[in-house]
Amino acid sequence: MEFDYLSRRVIGCAIEVHKILGAGLLESTYEKCLEHELYLAGLSYTVQEPLPVSYKGVELDCGYRLDRKYSPPPLKKGDRGGFI
Repeated sequence: MEFDYLSRRVIGCAIEVHKILGAGLLESTYEKCLEHELYLAGLSYTVQEPLPVSYKGVELDCGYRLDRKYSPPPLKKGDRGGFI
């Protein structure tokens, strides 16, 4: 449930950016606008976080990076009567 909720919010932010900007701009433009939209939505994330490869029990930095890693919002009482 938590993953689904977070995914919907992130995708909603991306759709909002696309609705306003349209297609055809540089990727860096969309990235900066998405970062601003995520900030407005109160979502926390990290940019270019290293993603190590696990090989025979050792974590190796092979140069992989996550564009963005999203942190789930803190649990709070929702208006659905449960926790979201």
